[in-house]
Amino acid sequence: MINVLVVGAGGREHALSWKLSSSDKIDQVYTAPGNGGTSQNIELSVNDIEGLAKFAHEKNCFTVVGPEDPLAAGIVDAFIEKGLPVFGPTQNAAQLESSKIWAKEFMKRNSIPTADFQIFDDAQSAKDFVKSYEKPVVIKADGLAAGKGVIVCHNKDEANDAIDTILTKKSFGDAGSKIIIEERIDGIEASYIALCDGKIGIPMATSQDHKRIFDNDEGPNTGGMGAYSPTPIIDEKLASEIQEKIINKTINAMHQEGIDFKGFLYAGIMIKDGIPYVLEYNVRMGDPECQPILMRLDSDLYDYLRASSEGKLNELPEISWKNDYSVCVVLASDGYPKSYPTGDVISGFNDIPSNSFVFHAGTKKQDDKIISNGGRVLGVTALGSTLQNAIDNAYDACKKIQWSNKYQRNDIGKKGLSSL
Repeated sequence: MINVLVVGAGGREHALSWKLSSSDKIDQVYTAPGNGGTSQNIELSVNDIEGLAKFAHEKNCFTVVGPEDPLAAGIVDAFIEKGLPVFGPTQNAAQLESSKIWAKEFMKRNSIPTADFQIFDDAQSAKDFVKSYEKPVVIKADGLAAGKGVIVCHNKDEANDAIDTILTKKSFGDAGSKIIIEERIDGIEASYIALCDGKIGIPMATSQDHKRIFDNDEGPNTGGMGAYSPTPIIDEKLASEIQEKIINKTINAMHQEGIDFKGFLYAGIMIKDGIPYVLEYNVRMGDPECQPILMRLDSDLYDYLRASSEGKLNELPEISWKNDYSVCVVLASDGYPKSYPTGDVISGFNDIPSNSFVFHAGTKKQDDKIISNGGRVLGVTALGSTLQNAIDNAYDACKKIQWSNKYQRNDIGKKGLSSL
């Protein structure tokens, strides 16, 4: 029997730990550092690569890396060097997420559909470009900014403010030493995630994230306020087009450039007039998309993660999914994504119905109680025979969970209903 070490502390890592613990091939699932919902927590930072490797070696662990920071820092390369089995992309492969400029230039030279763009490191030059550019723009920090480094602009004043925020005020630190200004493509956004082994990429269930803090997609971007799966926005025809023109093309182009991409390849897609464009790549499972996707997964997740790391996905059968829909509603601390309180005692976990599960993100255990410890606190996830049924079940479960500064969006999944 093997043990598994899941690296990370968020809702995605709780979902990965939860699903992996159902495999009969695994003895123990450890999470580092974990949160108030994960059980075998190891007090190691996601960036303590040496400490994590030592633990994985001592406990005979297959390691699954959840978040982007350790991937960008080269955790997978370090584990491979030590002969330790690990799931996730190498540091070179992780550039698809760790540098938006690297990713955009990669897409351009390999004819992968994406918005037109320009790169700047000087605020005045960027503003001069915006002044002369006729189309609406999106402004992005080059590096990792926890899902918040993208500013969608509706006019030139907003664009100039965004340039100042990133390049002059350095609101995202080193992640914003360069920016991309790209044409704003207005359409419908969806998430397409594939599991890759360096040679092939097999699709996970489709999903749609809700990035803005307020209902009707208003307010600033967050790390994600909820998601549902599958999304009717991506039908079979569109799915095969995304698979062929984006996923397969990305894996093949990476291979030709000397990089085998192994791990979850996440393409944030904008669909305009039926044509899919890549908004961004992530090199790990989305959060909160992971929660509803794994609620629907019928296959043994461990088999597929192991095969991905060994380049053997073609030896496994197709992934099996429940016919149900699944909806995840993120319960956040009021004030997120800006400043927010922590330390509130959370109640109601014992009242959650059997069709739902509460994934923890920003929580910790204190004196046998669960307290809030982050901006996105919980991901209340439910199954249902229809999308409406899953939405109702998720929101019914949300009512059971209480703390004094709880905040949620009330329209998760609504966009999917209008596409059915």
